[in-house]
Amino acid sequence: MNFRSLGRSGLKVPELCFGTGTFGGTNDFFKSWGSTQDKEAEHLLDICMEEGCNFFDTADIYSDGHSEEVLGRAMAHLKREDILISTKATFRGSNIGANNVGSSRYHLTQALEASLKRLKTDYVDVYHMHAFDATTPVEETLKTLDNFITSGKVRYIAASNFSGWHLMKSLSASERYGWSKYVGHQVYYSLVGRDYEWELMPLAVDQGVGALVWSPLGWGRLTGKIRRGQPLPENSRLQNKTVVDAGPNPDWEHVYKVVDALDLIATETGKTVPQISLNWLLQRPTISTLIIGARDEKQLRANLASTGWNLTPEQVAKLDAASAIDPAYPYWHQVQFTERNPFPTNVTYLG
Repeated sequence: MNFRSLGRSGLKVPELCFGTGTFGGTNDFFKSWGSTQDKEAEHLLDICMEEGCNFFDTADIYSDGHSEEVLGRAMAHLKREDILISTKATFRGSNIGANNVGSSRYHLTQALEASLKRLKTDYVDVYHMHAFDATTPVEETLKTLDNFITSGKVRYIAASNFSGWHLMKSLSASERYGWSKYVGHQVYYSLVGRDYEWELMPLAVDQGVGALVWSPLGWGRLTGKIRRGQPLPENSRLQNKTVVDAGPNPDWEHVYKVVDALDLIATETGKTVPQISLNWLLQRPTISTLIIGARDEKQLRANLASTGWNLTPEQVAKLDAASAIDPAYPYWHQVQFTERNPFPTNVTYLG
């Protein structure tokens, strides 16, 4: 497993990070992802460690905190200094209190302490703001996070699902006051969801923010089980309307066009559709790590095999063309003038 810098920081992270949204499964939404419990979770972590994937991602709202609890028990036999843990806060959990949501000092202080208790650890390596909180001044949020770092309870901070101006405003405030900056941004990015390239990737190139990609298989659409003219698999989470409504809604004809291209390259390479999809992402600018999930050992080992090799430039170009969409304004205008607007490097929005 190769390691990359997390943005413009000194932290090295593996190219693949194991996402534990499948741990717990205590409500209908997350049960559709998986319901891995302690024994199997420990087994999956051991496989990751064998392959050099020592980075594990969770969040306080995954299965109402049970994902953190299962992860905490599953990693108890490992040396804490050998692993990297990422978790998140901002969204409301099961507590309906007025202050139990957002990125205020009040909520973040409670949320971090609760996450540390569930994870059975003294510190978190990467602490994400799960979304932007427009009701709390960014200065309040960032000062609180800087205090967490000073106290030793958090090593690095990152954003998640921010728009460009959210992230830039936060980075500017940190620079103005000398506080710790977001060094990572957890984002949705896939062959069927390339919006990240329009604004957030150029910003990340310019500001040195590493991308941690969630749902790199396009919210379950690039698993290799979905084909033109065929019904969705019975065990697909896309059968769950709540899950579908909560995720991206790409044009299905576009999805099939991408899958057709993936099938051709799968024949050429002997690799699977998910492996090719993940490998394509690993060759994009700003990518620090891809967050992969797995319900079982077979799925995990298959996803881990997406590293250690590279698609050819010709194969990348085919996938670029198949997955290309017309960007929104002003990006369609900007890409016509690369002489003065060169970022992001090596990426062609229009295929």
